[in-house]
Amino acid sequence: MRFRGVSLIGPTEERPQSAPLLKKLLTTLEMIKIEHTLFALPFAFLGALMAARQLPHGIPDAVRIWWIVVAMAGARSAAMAFNRLVDLPLDAQNPRTSGRAMPQKRLSPGFVALFILVSSALFVAAAAMLNSLALRLSPVALVIVLLYSYTKRFTWATHFFLGLALGCAPVGAWVAILGTLSAVPLLLGLAVLLWVAGFDIIYSCQDVDFDRTHRLHSIPGRFGIRQALRISAGLHACMVALLALLFLKAGLGMLSFAGLGLVAFLLAYEHSLVKPADLSRINAAFFTVNGWISVLLFVVTGIDILRRRV
Repeated sequence: MRFRGVSLIGPTEERPQSAPLLKKLLTTLEMIKIEHTLFALPFAFLGALMAARQLPHGIPDAVRIWWIVVAMAGARSAAMAFNRLVDLPLDAQNPRTSGRAMPQKRLSPGFVALFILVSSALFVAAAAMLNSLALRLSPVALVIVLLYSYTKRFTWATHFFLGLALGCAPVGAWVAILGTLSAVPLLLGLAVLLWVAGFDIIYSCQDVDFDRTHRLHSIPGRFGIRQALRISAGLHACMVALLALLFLKAGLGMLSFAGLGLVAFLLAYEHSLVKPADLSRINAAFFTVNGWISVLLFVVTGIDILRRRV
């Protein structure tokens, strides 16, 4: 209410005006599973820590770490929201995904598109705060993480594109610390690519019938679930072998190799949870085990790197 140009609405009556926006933002963060940034963030930290070994003090400074986290959050938020926007027609038809926020019209495409633009801008701004090479590579990284959403429409290698998107994390962190590139971060990024592609193959097994019906491409859809699980296991074995080679090249010690042994055990456990005739424990394999793998590898290898600086 207004009286002669003066608002008579008190502060308590204005608060609800911001509530819908906050609710939409929280719903968006829930939709993109912001907590699953945990998968790639430890590998980004590991890339930063390995890069910092070339610095006199051997430890990344807090400001750079902050901007790495901001860049990671921005890139992943943009990628996930873009995926939900692009896949909206498919998600609405898939029984597994029809309950998501956009098919249920709890979020509008316009709001999600704005969120993507803001997240992308945040990523580029964070890259600019790091160094010139990070800024120059930021559009390339955005193209990679956004392109994945279209790949299942034309290739069964879509899982490798997702792996490439997450594999950018340790490479980007290395660039953020040193402003250069070398074989070490590329090997670490390739290991992440193999790891992600492997567990994404497992996850996509639950959509094999839907994918075939709607002419979407995936390794389970192309080769069948049994063969897909074998391919996934092979990729994870290659990941372990590649990390062992990387640790040797980087001169890491037995503690890092012990951590890698635990990662190999967790990967084996992950594959034991999923059978061609029983996919009921896919979520446990996908979310719980892989979260532990990334954190464990970072913590153990990080301790190994830091104790060598003492």
